Amino acid sequence: MNQIQQQLVSLRLNGMNRTWQGLVETRRAHELTLAEGLEILLQGETQERTNKRFERLVKEAKFRYQASIEELIYDVARGFDRSVISTLATGDYVLKGESVLITGSSGCGKSFLTSALGHHACAQGYSVRYFNIQKLLLSAKMARLEGNTLKFFDKLAKTQVLILDDFGLAHIEQQQLMDLMEIIEDRHGKNATIIASQLPVENWYDIIGEATIADAILDRLVHTSYRIKIKGESLRKKQ
Repeated sequence: MNQIQQQLVSLRLNGMNRTWQGLVETRRAHELTLAEGLEILLQGETQERTNKRFERLVKEAKFRYQASIEELIYDVARGFDRSVISTLATGDYVLKGESVLITGSSGCGKSFLTSALGHHACAQGYSVRYFNIQKLLLSAKMARLEGNTLKFFDKLAKTQVLILDDFGLAHIEQQQLMDLMEIIEDRHGKNATIIASQLPVENWYDIIGEATIADAILDRLVHTSYRIKIKGESLRKKQ
């Protein structure tokens, strides 16, 4: 028994090792056929690796909140439609490289919803990054100064779900607009983008300001997007 455990440890089969210990402690190891025991061990290893991958993806995503779609309170009057969330939960929008545009007043739950969708995507095995949009554009500026522009944009382009929070809260400079357009262009039809904003989508054109860039960005975001408009006052006021 100890020799088997030592071999599992040396091979770094932690899930199998943990499952094997459980079988030995409950004296089931001798009751199972070889096929039955091997199936249980493989299931344990698969679950271990799935959990480890989820933990790594969540850590890399840097979410604003620890949230899950199971925690969402559905209220059609506020814009939380169960059918829309259920559709997004399938992950089909990620595979199609579609956008999710979430709007609503400050404190209404936009960031919590984006975090919940992001966590769910991690659980499905997708890579996710969460950014306040101003911090993202500042990071792009720093990458340019350090000569890492191509590497920075390439990493963003390959991220399967990119979450941009607080869009439209601050003025975006010309170079930042160009960076944003490049980010959206690189992801169009390939990977999913989730954007949250206090301002309705119909006002985004004016926020961007530059007509040509606004057309390019919104054309790639709006037409193949899921739209969630959260209604009502700030939930923080009710706490």
